[in-house]
Amino acid sequence: MCDKNRNSNVGNSTVKTFNTPQDCSFVPTLAVTLWLGWNGGLLAMFVCATLITETRAIIIGALTISAVLPPQFPFGVGIKIGNWMAAEARKYFGLKVTIEDYDALNAISNGDGPGKTAIFACEPHDIIPYPVFVFNPSLNILPGRIGETASVLMTGTIFKLPIMKHVYSWLGGNPVDKKTFRHRLARNETNAFVPGGIQEVTLMDPKNPEEIVIYLKNRKGFVKLALEKGVAIVPVFFFHLDGSYGYFVPKGKLMTKFARKIGILPLFFYGRWKIPFGIPNPQKIHAVFGQPISVPNEGSNISNENVDKYHKIYIDSLVQLFERHKVKEGYGSRTLKIM
Repeated sequence: MCDKNRNSNVGNSTVKTFNTPQDCSFVPTLAVTLWLGWNGGLLAMFVCATLITETRAIIIGALTISAVLPPQFPFGVGIKIGNWMAAEARKYFGLKVTIEDYDALNAISNGDGPGKTAIFACEPHDIIPYPVFVFNPSLNILPGRIGETASVLMTGTIFKLPIMKHVYSWLGGNPVDKKTFRHRLARNETNAFVPGGIQEVTLMDPKNPEEIVIYLKNRKGFVKLALEKGVAIVPVFFFHLDGSYGYFVPKGKLMTKFARKIGILPLFFYGRWKIPFGIPNPQKIHAVFGQPISVPNEGSNISNENVDKYHKIYIDSLVQLFERHKVKEGYGSRTLKIM
């Protein structure tokens, strides 16, 4: 086992920590490349098909077959591949996880009724919010049913792209839309997502690294969904995600509007070995889970006052979570800029 788990008590809460020694050798790097390398991979295939006649038929054929196959194909084998990628990514990023109130999550998981699950709202987004792989059920980080049913909801555009749609499905991803959200909550299944989304990426400024932009002021839909079912909201913060990529983000209202329309922001970025659209630098990621925020079950009678109330509680909890851990993580002079 590469993981070292530690429990400690703070007040009435049990803090649980998972530590994974970092390993950036060939196998973990290969796994991360097969997962996160397809941004550049698809671009390279397109260029080859355009410029090299001999490869055109093979590439077009492969992409066409992938496009018509269901995202989960080849199903059980695909899930095993996804689990392997998640396990190796855990090593590549030297993943550390701190759950501030493990007992509270366990109590939710063991409860009855619609409150038997939770919505994990994670920040920041950065170029690619890859630390969400922490929710892969095979890693056994979250307790009970919460961990077993966890899925990361992400832009639906990914599930329309050949090859990438398979990879992200194998890792347990689903489209982030209200229909999927509601369907999964109705089945007491765990949803994790990054509310800041593409809009947050457009606001990033590499010239001002002391401020971490978090786009949340107009992100209230997940609070409404939580109030519909009385499902707890858990704030999650990813430390050291920034620095994974060098990047250039196009600015302007027109670009932001276009990005929201297609579900992906056209931008230039580079990662390890300065490879354009390549895999991220091997940052030592620390995912910190705050205490669950209890939310009442209002069904279809949701008041705007309660939406605003619990939205503010979530933002305040996220900021407090960041402040509690930032000094130890080397973020002492940095602040969150809520937009």
